[in-house]
Amino acid sequence: MKQDMIVILDLGSTENTVLARQIRDLGVYSEIHPHDITAEELRNLDNVKGIILNGGENRIVDGAAVEVRPELYVEYPMISVDYPSSRCETKLEELPDEAALKHFVFDVCGAEPNWNMKNFIEDQVELIRRQVGDGKVLLALSGGVDSSVVAALLIKAIGQQLVCVHVNHGLMRKNESESVVQVFRDQLHANLIYVDASERFLGKLEGVADRSRSAKSLAENLFVYLRKRQESWKVSNIWVREPFIRISSRAEPRQPRW
Repeated sequence: MKQDMIVILDLGSTENTVLARQIRDLGVYSEIHPHDITAEELRNLDNVKGIILNGGENRIVDGAAVEVRPELYVEYPMISVDYPSSRCETKLEELPDEAALKHFVFDVCGAEPNWNMKNFIEDQVELIRRQVGDGKVLLALSGGVDSSVVAALLIKAIGQQLVCVHVNHGLMRKNESESVVQVFRDQLHANLIYVDASERFLGKLEGVADRSRSAKSLAENLFVYLRKRQESWKVSNIWVREPFIRISSRAEPRQPRW
């Protein structure tokens, strides 16, 4: 079942997730996207019924106010919140109350209250199967919430077509790697590859005191490590992004990231 969507564009608000949750509580799906999303990118999203321009105290970046692309105003029903330069006919100074939100979502946008978590998961499973086909997916599985949610969805969708790789880089919590193996290999029967590369990664961090440099070095070396071993694992694609974390909110960058 395709679910209608209200898109929230982040123009400096600190309450994007609050607004998204209020919309979902009405039974309508909502995602948060960056302010500079293009009209083409919006058209590629499923069933967008309307847009909320959600401004706030962080809309000034490097001395200039962030702006939405002008062409978006002509394609979708739209309201703005705390966004002085908005071109909408409807401008709000604060988040809409329930009555105003219902009016916009249902009366103005014509959205149907057909979203719930069960339908969402079913849609994502169908989408994954279409994207992957008969290929394989290599997922870097850290054991954290993000990658674990992605892994669980992929296991449900494509089973043994998924190859999970958990790399112990030497900075894991006590027994964390063992827990990852137990849950995903022993309980969920995932196709899991466990690699103890702690000596390699700790060696790369020797003499690096700055935390941001340490994190960057770790990510870069992990990506190189996976790429070098990709062929031996007989997997054509590495998915390093987290495309399904929009279950709770969609504030992540659109590009693959580490």
